[in-house]
Amino acid sequence: MSASQTPPGTPAALGDDDPTLLVKIFGKDRPGITAGLFDTLAAYAVDVIDIEQVVTRGRITLCALVTAPEGGPGAEGGLRATVHSWAESLRLQAEIISGRGDNRPRGTGRSHVTVLGHPLTAESTAAIAARITGTGGNIDRIFRLAKYPVTAVEFAVSGVETEALRTALATEAAALGVDVAVVAAGLQRRAQRLVVMDVDSTLIQDEVIELFAAHAGCEAEVAEVTARAMRGELDFEQSLHARVALLAGLDASVAEKVRAEVRLTPGARTLIRTLKRLGYQVGVVSGGFTQVTDDLRERLGLDFASANTLEIVDGKLTGRVTGEIVDRAGKARLLRRFAAEAGVPLSQTVAIGDGANDLDMLNAAGLGVAFNAKPVVREAAHTAVNVPFLDTVLYLLGVTREEVEAANTHDHE
Repeated sequence: MSASQTPPGTPAALGDDDPTLLVKIFGKDRPGITAGLFDTLAAYAVDVIDIEQVVTRGRITLCALVTAPEGGPGAEGGLRATVHSWAESLRLQAEIISGRGDNRPRGTGRSHVTVLGHPLTAESTAAIAARITGTGGNIDRIFRLAKYPVTAVEFAVSGVETEALRTALATEAAALGVDVAVVAAGLQRRAQRLVVMDVDSTLIQDEVIELFAAHAGCEAEVAEVTARAMRGELDFEQSLHARVALLAGLDASVAEKVRAEVRLTPGARTLIRTLKRLGYQVGVVSGGFTQVTDDLRERLGLDFASANTLEIVDGKLTGRVTGEIVDRAGKARLLRRFAAEAGVPLSQTVAIGDGANDLDMLNAAGLGVAFNAKPVVREAAHTAVNVPFLDTVLYLLGVTREEVEAANTHDHE
């Protein structure tokens, strides 16, 4: 059989001028509504072209696009009367709209727009929707990803290129105080990924060097230099050497105390556990120290970890670091190295960080996420998350809260 031949009994493709009916059902949800509607339609031998159903606070909206029944106006009238009668018997409302052909094709340039609000207000939702329309985009679908600890909704948008949409919404999001992420639609969103995080003030709530400095009695001096470096006011490598020099003479055993003091960011374990379940590989890069990151790698089951190493001689910190310096350029270099080792294209990587020394890494990744970041970082990253829950990054990848909780429940059964 040639490719142009159609097997016997195969229905003809729906044409743009073929009559169709949009059947819409509204009312209080209960089991059996969907089956009941299509059982009713089956009596008229119609074909199903499209279905959409949503239930919100116990109210169902069910839409079915079907071919018009054969037999002309009489058959269509019978279908209408039967559907309305069935709906009334269940105290539902029905609306049937005549038309032609299938849905209007979606435009090119398709994206997923994730909006995080704490709370998500009607004002901010209206502004985001208006800005999407203003760029020439069309909102094809909206659904909720999570209701806590933040409200997260996703817009499926077509008709505008992803980069143009991202640029337009970044400005709007900053003005509204909400977090908006824009990623291209397509199979790559479901592909295996590599996620690489900064450590200090990202994976953990602390700045590791400040924890060491507290034991050396120079916390205030170190904190000031750290803050200036994260704002981009100082060269990171110079600031690193200056801060580490203040630790000279500290007993090496203090590293164990620092490891015990480290506090994971809320949602960090959930994020990593869920990513690993999805088959993702996860790593960390840090301007901090291997004396802490090696422990985190073991505790959290990370695939990759790289950081600076405090030099120890005769059981004391010398005030120097050894080996390759992990600075701004080094983090981006390590992201590329991890991606190559993981066999993941750079376009399929996600980088998360908060400081100026994370910028090269965030920009090199397929998706760069500024997490509770300094202004200079928020402005330069692909997207920003400004709530204190690291697992909200999952929503940017299209993972819902229900899926996370279901996986947790399954693991504990």
